[in-house]
Amino acid sequence: MTRNLYQRGFSLLELVVVITVVAVLAGVFLRTVPAWQARAEEAAMETVLGNLRSALNINVAAHIAKNETGKIAHLIRVNPMTNLADKPENYVGIVTDSSNVDSRVWYYDNQSKELVYVVANHEGFVGGEGNPPRVKFVIKPVYVASSRRGQLAGLKLVSTRPYGWNFN
Repeated sequence: MTRNLYQRGFSLLELVVVITVVAVLAGVFLRTVPAWQARAEEAAMETVLGNLRSALNINVAAHIAKNETGKIAHLIRVNPMTNLADKPENYVGIVTDSSNVDSRVWYYDNQSKELVYVVANHEGFVGGEGNPPRVKFVIKPVYVASSRRGQLAGLKLVSTRPYGWNFN
């Protein structure tokens, strides 16, 4: 009997090596998925926050251009989401009971006048308050530094507590 010099297929050893390599790569990939999800959530939250800050500044500038600076102080007590033409899909509106709010959503607490984001991916998140963590934002006045009477110069949207994501 002559042996065929050209074998078809692959040996059992080669199959085991391929399965091992695929398993190791899958394990590495699956370990990094939560970190990438947290980074995506951070980017989405910061994008909405940037849009809110821009819309607030545009609203303030419009009042200044119309010589209606007295109306700027009123914006401190207004839901910042009202400044956006299109609300984010994950904005659920004004909430009175925040205990049953899902994660990865924005809502406005009309009682405390705070805009709140509920963090979903806790991987690397630092700060906020509660469980799941919530990041709260309020509109604060900015005054002219050289003014003795406390002349209002504008408004800014700031977090009530420091927060951030720490990725290694």
